[in-house]
Amino acid sequence: MGLGDEQEKSLSIARSHAEQFANDLKGWLLFCGGYGCGKTHLAAAIANKAAGLGIPTLFLTVPDLLDTLRASYGSDDDPYAARFEEIRNVPLLVLDNLWTQNATSWALEKLFQLFDHRYVKRLPTVVTTDMDLEELDGRIRSRLQDPELVTVLKINAPDYRQPVQQGIQPHRSVLSLLHACTFGNFSLRELEKLNPEELKSLAAAFQKAQSFAEQPTGWLVFMGPYGSGKTHLAAAIGNYRASQGFPVDYWVVPDLLDHLRATFSPTSNVTYDREFEEVKTSPLLILDDLGTQVPSAWVKEKLYQLFNYRYAANLPTVITTSDRLDEIDARLRTRMLDKRLCTIQAITAPPFLKSAVPNVINRMRRNKALDQNS
Repeated sequence: MGLGDEQEKSLSIARSHAEQFANDLKGWLLFCGGYGCGKTHLAAAIANKAAGLGIPTLFLTVPDLLDTLRASYGSDDDPYAARFEEIRNVPLLVLDNLWTQNATSWALEKLFQLFDHRYVKRLPTVVTTDMDLEELDGRIRSRLQDPELVTVLKINAPDYRQPVQQGIQPHRSVLSLLHACTFGNFSLRELEKLNPEELKSLAAAFQKAQSFAEQPTGWLVFMGPYGSGKTHLAAAIGNYRASQGFPVDYWVVPDLLDHLRATFSPTSNVTYDREFEEVKTSPLLILDDLGTQVPSAWVKEKLYQLFNYRYAANLPTVITTSDRLDEIDARLRTRMLDKRLCTIQAITAPPFLKSAVPNVINRMRRNKALDQNS
């Protein structure tokens, strides 16, 4: 699949532990990772091998488990008690898709009783979750964090079911719209009637982008007018890293802020804290069109928190903006002016009309500009 070394390593380690566990059912295994990374596949493989050896095994998704318990709970508690006792004491229990977010108090209590019983009895258990451990109910989390019983395996691989470019986060697939933006088709515009300084700025930006793509270190900021090649170079960096199997988060800044706002909705399937944490800690974050966002107090605070975290952690970041430095919020500007971390490359060339940036991206920009001016 063209996975990066770290992604392949995480899968290999998880597979090895799964095989060992299936051969000697002792302790607990917890598979963590995003959607489609292989957690359920490995958990099901363990269950299938155990069942094939005649070991009583239950494989249940957590929603199905709770539905089963609710269905058997009523005026006659005998079926419920018998079913719950069977699940609590089965020699091998595999629980897929553990979540406790928005769970009812009844559901949390049943899950805790189940986990606590198997924890005390040291019964072999396999759990998968796409949640961060910090998001789980505290009582359940305490059981899952016992290193003497539980082996936690984090799988960093992307969703193998997604038809997007390898390495791109599925829910951040703007980069897939920019797949045509590569280093190979970036024009240095040597045949146009540009002055020497404009040509020099394009060549320098191209060289810095290539160097950063080979070894992302620090921050790289492209400044210049719309259509001058900033987005093309930022996308080329992202596409190159993604082609090598490395994770890339590519966001148009107004869209990122809209997305974060949407996580506050009760219908959102991901929490704001989790989503913002993923963006803050991304191995490579590309922020396109800084300065086109509507400058509310909330927006300024979120951008500052994002910039400040990545500044303190020295995480590779690419930024494009058509603003001048003195137009950028002072708290962000101070981070960008630190030459120990950040390289600012100005592109002075005028707009290039035959850009590889798809029209859909340009339409997004125009719509954001209209929203800002309305």
